[in-house]
Amino acid sequence: MAIIAEELEETQQPISTSTPTSNTVSVSSAFTFWAYFTLLVSLITLLFIFINYLTPIDDKSWFLSLPTDVRLHYSKGRTIKVQTTYDGSPFQVFAIKNGPRASERPETVFLIHGFGCTSYSFRNVVRSLGLNGFRAVAIDLPGSGFSDRLPVGNGERRGGVLGRMWDVYSDIKEKGIFWGFDQLVETGSIPYEEHIEKSRVFTAIGVSEEIGRVIGQVIDSMGLSPVHLVLHDSALLMAANWVSENSGSVSSLTLVDTSPRFTALPLGVLETPIVRELVLGVSYVYAKVLRLCCSRSMKMSVVESHRALLSGRKGMRAIVEVAKGLNYSFDMGEWRGSDSIKDLPVQVIWSSNWSDKWSDEGRRIADSLSGASLVMHSGGRWPQEDASDEVAEAITHFISSLPKSVKQVKKEPLPEHIQKMFDEAKKGDHHHGHEHHGDHTPGYMDAYGLGQGWGS
Repeated sequence: MAIIAEELEETQQPISTSTPTSNTVSVSSAFTFWAYFTLLVSLITLLFIFINYLTPIDDKSWFLSLPTDVRLHYSKGRTIKVQTTYDGSPFQVFAIKNGPRASERPETVFLIHGFGCTSYSFRNVVRSLGLNGFRAVAIDLPGSGFSDRLPVGNGERRGGVLGRMWDVYSDIKEKGIFWGFDQLVETGSIPYEEHIEKSRVFTAIGVSEEIGRVIGQVIDSMGLSPVHLVLHDSALLMAANWVSENSGSVSSLTLVDTSPRFTALPLGVLETPIVRELVLGVSYVYAKVLRLCCSRSMKMSVVESHRALLSGRKGMRAIVEVAKGLNYSFDMGEWRGSDSIKDLPVQVIWSSNWSDKWSDEGRRIADSLSGASLVMHSGGRWPQEDASDEVAEAITHFISSLPKSVKQVKKEPLPEHIQKMFDEAKKGDHHHGHEHHGDHTPGYMDAYGLGQGWGS
């Protein structure tokens, strides 16, 4: 029996020592397999995102691919042609409105979105204000939503190897990946110098000045002045100069979660290659970003609408360049103390539960604007999405507490570049011996901010 027991021990010993080794090898192999499998799937996903992002899409195809809610939003608006410089190309700005007709002389609320948003984000606020008896208008800033990007200007591209690579990437993204291959085959070099004129550098006038001219021409074209101006997020940095220079066209100012130091949607998300493609290419990832930075309760269908608008029409580069060109050291207290706006009624609408730091920023902003009232809301940093009724109610209460606006009937002098166009046209008419008494090409006057407005 002892001999049998010893044999059993000898035969059992290898079994007991080999079993853990076999399990360890199996677990290690499984982990390696799934690690490589996950990496492969991720690379394939990124490849498809890049191919989809770099493949050019025409405006019609892009529009038909939009969610139904976004296309319905477009059907309620119109486009206005503007031209910021005499020798610049005209481009179109999209606007929506709601409320009484101009003949009923309602108070007009003009809403401007911040970085990463469009007029679509104000759709519920515009509707509520219209029901409250105001004429509410919201626009897509150039390069955003359905508005054209700012015309290409002259300038030099970014320096350095990374700058050149970025410019080449941007050209390929705009024209399609196969365009890059064709250029490489035909010329034997990477396309760069041939397309220098496509670079957008704001050298003639600053970003805020150019955006201000767009705002002014839209207001003139639609016959809105004076307006109760509502600025969200980074919109203050874009419109501050225009407000200072055109205070007579502004009855009051409402700032919605706007700070010169911070934007809700981080600029780096849209500025950084690969990160941008991943965020805009995957709805789930973009939803995570919005809920982390902008609104914690945004529905997935609304997130998809914002993503589709932000990633379309090849305007991403223009949006980023506008945001990068803003003055984030803007002194709101000094601005408020200027003679032109020191008496302008100002209201600050701010989130009360986003974070303690953000609430402190709201109080700091209100304190820096002498005489400004502070109203808190329960939404996020895009409150027009998750607290639209509160925003509309605060705007309604604020405007209703002010004296009624006086419609400006005095004709303002024509912008210099517009006046120059008419002077040249008049010289041309005299040269050909023709006389035209008051008639013009249909839509031309309206297109350049000289029409009778958006009266319907």
